[in-house]
Amino acid sequence: MNRAFNRKKDKSWMHTPEALAKHFIAYNAKFLGNTEVDQPKGTEVVRDAVRKLKFQRHIKKSEGQKIPKVELQISIYGVKILDPKSKEVQYNCQLHRISFCADDKTDKRIFTFICKDSESNKHLCYVFDSEKCAEEITLTIGQAFDLAYKKFLESGGKDVETRKQIGGLQKRIQDLEAENSELKKHLQVLEEQLMIAQVPPGNSMSSKTPTDIFDMVPFSPMTPLVPLPASNGSAPPPPARPTEIRRDLFGAEPFDPFTCGAADFPPDIQSKLDEMQEGFKMGLTVEGTVFSLDPLEGRC
Repeated sequence: MNRAFNRKKDKSWMHTPEALAKHFIAYNAKFLGNTEVDQPKGTEVVRDAVRKLKFQRHIKKSEGQKIPKVELQISIYGVKILDPKSKEVQYNCQLHRISFCADDKTDKRIFTFICKDSESNKHLCYVFDSEKCAEEITLTIGQAFDLAYKKFLESGGKDVETRKQIGGLQKRIQDLEAENSELKKHLQVLEEQLMIAQVPPGNSMSSKTPTDIFDMVPFSPMTPLVPLPASNGSAPPPPARPTEIRRDLFGAEPFDPFTCGAADFPPDIQSKLDEMQEGFKMGLTVEGTVFSLDPLEGRC
């Protein structure tokens, strides 16, 4: 690196002032990348940066990665690095932040400049590869500096400060647009989760009868027992009583006080029962004391 641009009054520039002041000059080049440097200027500084980026690019090339192509738009406002197809701005290096620019005489394809990053305030060295235009690009950046400096003197420094504020506002707008896009994505995700969480009508959980751990409906004394329908849809028949009467171990039939009538007892037992009923009608004897069941007779 043996050339750095400077503002010489007798320098013959390549472009008209109107081209850089009202428009821009575009160049195509390969972008080797950028790297942080310790100093804002210096031939040795950019030489080390170029050596470092060339080594990194050599490794990427061995892995099959090609050097990306970019478009440079140079004007009195700065150097923009764009994607040549989509025209998307990848880097916007404002001119007042560029502190050094040079081309390599040992390798005429390489040119570089150092720019101070607006967010981190670090000095970054940008390195490019152009087969035929390395020196011309360096001189064009120098001419843009010369025109910007003259305009700065004519405006008393107000123009530069205004453009700094505009650059800051543009950066703020880009950040807000990115933040707005992220919020829209987050809102869309929340709406999708809400739609999934909603229960469709008719399938409310409140209408479902709770079950126990065995998936059985708990018994409630307030709930009437309804016989389940048969498999064919008709009501099940009532349970039939067994025709065979079960007997106890002595061979006697079990006594059922709710089903037996007066004619069910044997004659001797029936006579005893009749006598007991007559006795209750006449009165009740307890240890020699007679109580009449007739309330009019009183106690004897």
